[in-house]
Amino acid sequence: MNKETSLKKIGKQTVKLKNPPKIIAAYSIVGPKEGEGPLGSYFDEILNDDLFGKESFEKAESEMLYTAITAAINRANLKEDDIDYLFAGDLLNQLTSSSFAARKLNIPFFGLYGACSTMSESLSVASMMLDGGFGSYVVAATSSHFSSAERQFRFPLEYGAQRSPLAQWTVTGAGAMVLAKEGNFPEVTYITTGVVKDYGIKDPNNMGAAMAPAAVNTISMHFKDTGRNPDYYDAIVTGDLGKVGKEIISKLLLEYGYDIRSNYYDCGDMIFDDTVQNTDSGGSGCGCSAVVSTGYFYKKMLRKEIKSILLVSTGALMSTTSSLQGESIPGIAHAVAIEFNN
Repeated sequence: MNKETSLKKIGKQTVKLKNPPKIIAAYSIVGPKEGEGPLGSYFDEILNDDLFGKESFEKAESEMLYTAITAAINRANLKEDDIDYLFAGDLLNQLTSSSFAARKLNIPFFGLYGACSTMSESLSVASMMLDGGFGSYVVAATSSHFSSAERQFRFPLEYGAQRSPLAQWTVTGAGAMVLAKEGNFPEVTYITTGVVKDYGIKDPNNMGAAMAPAAVNTISMHFKDTGRNPDYYDAIVTGDLGKVGKEIISKLLLEYGYDIRSNYYDCGDMIFDDTVQNTDSGGSGCGCSAVVSTGYFYKKMLRKEIKSILLVSTGALMSTTSSLQGESIPGIAHAVAIEFNN
């Protein structure tokens, strides 16, 4: 390991960025149900209908992602040609939402798949690209859509299947962040890359339980690698564990000696009011942590209401094929430390 690398890689899974990239702009767009939820006032754009004027839900999702990316670039007072790389992903087969959005953009594109962990994954890779000196401006983005995900992973919408109390509601939304080398903005300081964990959960409706072990591993390794404690952060934020997974992770981390209960939030638990909106265990999907981080938490940081968050987007790495073959559900979680001390 050379000297430059040793300055950045700390511990087993964490990178300390030498030149922390700044998040100079962000944009969030959500569907009607998300707009009616507790965080509605924080989102930049709320759709009147989840087809977004398109012929299919899949086309609507791609248009949402394209809108989030271009709006974030405009908000940063940049042009498309200024962006060196686009990192984006979604839940659909072959990343069609991201790829079809990228085909309308003249920006070098990396398509990423981390299931619902993709927002932190795209932000991680984008930040390392900038820290490595491989560009001046990059975009990290992701999306999901309830209707496109539901009919890919579960049942046709017309089937009207009864939902399990453990089930989560895939968020219709897209979020994008523009990163730059300079500026007085929140910055990415540490990245803890997750490892795949599988504790044998096979119920595709119980994704919170499937993803919780991966989140526990990533969060505990982040603290171990950095030497930080839970109270360092104003908010420790998981992506979409929902009510079930949130309870599991709080208990499991106590066994590791970390009590996060006073400053722990889950995007899936926050985005809906389950008693009013009938969302069972809460929200899920790539778009869940994307819109809550770009909408709610980024605005909180700009307003100096919070100074630091640990964003831990979580993903269930299943497919329709693996579930039908009786496979268990592997989980992944990636953590990104975002700080704003100015």
